Amino acid sequence: MEPLRSRLPTGERQAETVQAVVRLAARRSPSDITTADIAAAMALTQGAVFRHFPTKEAIWLAVMDWVEDTLLPALRQAAHAAPERRAALQAVFLAHVDFVVAHPGVPRLIFHELQQAGDSPVKQRVRGILQAYRTLLVGLLQSAAVRGEVANDLDIAAAATLFIGSIQGLVMQSMLSGDTAAMAGEARRAFPIYLRGIGVEA
Repeated sequence: MEPLRSRLPTGERQAETVQAVVRLAARRSPSDITTADIAAAMALTQGAVFRHFPTKEAIWLAVMDWVEDTLLPALRQAAHAAPERRAALQAVFLAHVDFVVAHPGVPRLIFHELQQAGDSPVKQRVRGILQAYRTLLVGLLQSAAVRGEVANDLDIAAAATLFIGSIQGLVMQSMLSGDTAAMAGEARRAFPIYLRGIGVEA
């Protein structure tokens, strides 16, 4: 029996479970999060959690599905709304940082999975998200190059790598300082440096 909680449809309970994992990951290492922790965070029994997910891996896959379905559309929308490609790059950069500030557990989960040995379904899903992100960036950079908005000899692949790496660096600094909210201001200071690196005067 679920203590003091009414039973929800599977879809709603799965969404609640995903958010519980994201919140827990913001406060502790993903490797330490157990299904008992997840159940406790939701005021449920472990049995109630497993009624909606057959395994812990299934929970982690659902979390990555949520990241893909939430983050990537936000980045694409930010890029689409910008008037030109340089502005689109900045909009994507800041939209990603805003997502991390709102959901600091997500990068912890992603870093954790990428560090795992082997090639689990969850790790494959993470790689797919990162590849889709990289494809978006390469498209923006190629379009900017065609329009003469960046250096004409720009290494597109390296520029995409540097873009993602800059955000990862900001994330790591925020983890070290324990002040994720400060990322937004740091990102606005760092992005003009990135622009200059790809041949744009900010």
